[in-house]
Amino acid sequence: MSLPVVILGAGGHARVLLDALLLCSRQVVGILDAEEKLKGELILGVPVLGGDREAGRFGCDEVELVNGIGSVGSLTRRAALFKEYLALGYRFASVVHPAAVLARDVELGMGAQVMAGAVVQVGARIGANSIVNTRASVDHDCRIGSHVHLAPGVTLSGGVVVEDEVHIGTGATVIQGVSIARGSTVGAGALVLRNVKEGVTVFGVPAREAQR
Repeated sequence: MSLPVVILGAGGHARVLLDALLLCSRQVVGILDAEEKLKGELILGVPVLGGDREAGRFGCDEVELVNGIGSVGSLTRRAALFKEYLALGYRFASVVHPAAVLARDVELGMGAQVMAGAVVQVGARIGANSIVNTRASVDHDCRIGSHVHLAPGVTLSGGVVVEDEVHIGTGATVIQGVSIARGSTVGAGALVLRNVKEGVTVFGVPAREAQR
């Protein structure tokens, strides 16, 4: 039987996750957010309990956490929060929206999130704390690392490798067999035809590395 859930964050991504959890009949006991003025408010009927320090009221064997921090600007904060609570002994629940389509052998790491309309095909693996956002498409045998964000409408063809802490922007397309190295960013709408080096930003059609 699944444990009750506490969501970290009360912004837009957190509210999308909350809706998905409720559609899946998960018990959500509260939301934690650093914004003091939100304390006591209800979001889709679920109370905001206060800031992160309120997590201590729940034992790590009493609840699972859901990482509601999005990746606007940087994935660093989202990844750091995940690692911090993992070190404290908490576990993160994966979230799969009931309108997502996952092949039977898809592997989801701890805390992975697959949103409405997303399709993840046979042989794909999604790493811990990664987001496959609304209507993103991950084709066969793709390997997605940890702390990755595939933004809405992203298309990955078969056999794509995306290493840790990569952000792929809205509507970008990556052709088959391409690798995107750790810490890179792919701009919205880009068409990626060749491998992307570590820590760089690419954009455009076809995608080219941004000049520093």
